Amino acid sequence: MTQMKTMKLCFTSITVLASGFMLLSIWSIMVTSQQPGLVHKRLAEIDSTGLKEDKDASEIKDIKDAQNKIEELENRLKEMEYRIPKKYPDVQFLTYKDRKRILITGGAGFVGSHLVDHLMMEGHEVIVVDNFFTGRKRNVEHWVGHENFELIHHDIVNPLFIEVDEIYHLASPASPPHYMFNPVKTIKTNTIGTINVLGLAKRVNARALIASTSEVYGDPEVHPQPENYWGHVNPIGPRACYDEAKRVAETLAYSYMKQDKIEVRVARIFNTYGPRMHMQDGRVVSNFILQALTGEDITVYGSGKQTRSFQYVSDLVDGLIKLMNSNISLPVNLGNPDEHTIEEFARKIQKIVGGKSKIVHMNAMEDDPQRRKPDITRAKTYLNWEPMVPLEVGLQKTMEYFRGELLRSKHSERNLQMPTAEVLVES
Repeated sequence: MTQMKTMKLCFTSITVLASGFMLLSIWSIMVTSQQPGLVHKRLAEIDSTGLKEDKDASEIKDIKDAQNKIEELENRLKEMEYRIPKKYPDVQFLTYKDRKRILITGGAGFVGSHLVDHLMMEGHEVIVVDNFFTGRKRNVEHWVGHENFELIHHDIVNPLFIEVDEIYHLASPASPPHYMFNPVKTIKTNTIGTINVLGLAKRVNARALIASTSEVYGDPEVHPQPENYWGHVNPIGPRACYDEAKRVAETLAYSYMKQDKIEVRVARIFNTYGPRMHMQDGRVVSNFILQALTGEDITVYGSGKQTRSFQYVSDLVDGLIKLMNSNISLPVNLGNPDEHTIEEFARKIQKIVGGKSKIVHMNAMEDDPQRRKPDITRAKTYLNWEPMVPLEVGLQKTMEYFRGELLRSKHSERNLQMPTAEVLVES
């Protein structure tokens, strides 16, 4: 009796799947073709296919045959989904006079993908170049196939020949575990890669924005850090491959500007967080949220009295675009002057996420800066920019993204942060 019920359920599933397959086929034809003759021909083919499937269904003898047939129909439905025209976010339309062709190196990464969203929504043509060391295709997959978007798998350490109007050079691992994994490669990306970007800008007369970092200040002796502070960096420490390489990148930018009259912009980016962060990048926000969500102890390295300033990613993207469109060629700090101790930050995340995680202290990291806070006077004065997203709001959005990532158990379960018109409003 139980077997008969199971067989009946299987036959019902096959019928539903077959019907769904036929409906998808008909809809696909209607939206992809406006030739009546072709539509009738395809309908006849589907009708004969449907009859064949009914015949196949009648030949099913046991549960295993039924399960195989269901799996076959599911695969055919998935194939049909790829034939259905893809729906993209509704972007603004710009004429050829206003539309720019913009290259973003590292555009599939955390910050780069949010910058892609903003520029695409504005109606520009965006070309992403990424070697996918820390970037992920999933961060920009919602744009793949759009007429204004192009994705190139390329390592910027090798020269790139392309026609563009603007370049955002974001390519580089930015978290200590990632840039320490291959320190020589990190140096090459920020030196040879920067030379290739500036050489491209010189050839096509494009404006180039170099993404520098607050790490150029090292463990600062001046607080807060203004752009005219030269820094306090250990040139042979574990962080030097990133710190010093970014300092050289800045030097290269200004050397090209003085020698070849290239238009350059330099953004010194402070701690940034938000959706699409790499969950294991080893930085404070991702570590604390992931540990709290999984019920592990929240690990604070050192006394916890070190301070950091955290800005939400949409604020940073807004600052980068304003800097690119400005007339200021001096380095500009882009960060949040709202300063918190690491321990205080851990307690905020503990409160937002909830759970039973405890805060535990571990040995301090080598060359870990004790204080970090940007002086954003220059950004306020010349760009009319300052962070707008409150810390609690940004952390809530980031926590929701991480929770969605933890709930995924297969590739078909998406945790996309689809851009909308609100992207432009938020920023």
